[in-house]
Amino acid sequence: MIFNRIAVLRAERSITRQTLAREIGVHAQTIGFLERGDYVPSLELVFKLTRFFHLPVEAVFSTEPFRPLSEQVYTMPVSAPKLRRRG
Repeated sequence: MIFNRIAVLRAERSITRQTLAREIGVHAQTIGFLERGDYVPSLELVFKLTRFFHLPVEAVFSTEPFRPLSEQVYTMPVSAPKLRRRG
């Protein structure tokens, strides 16, 4: 299975499925199928999408599920060991 961030990228840019489809030359349903994981894109379509978003392939597509962006951006740092008070 191929995972992608197309829906997230569209939302960030306020782009409809119809607009994206028109820009890359596919039907809007194709974008829906891709976003749901119901369709594995051809290499040509992968390149069209990554060029459209100006991102590398691995930022848009993966063979493993993407971690939620909130986990990637807002990770809590590992706390330093607590110092003991001298009494």
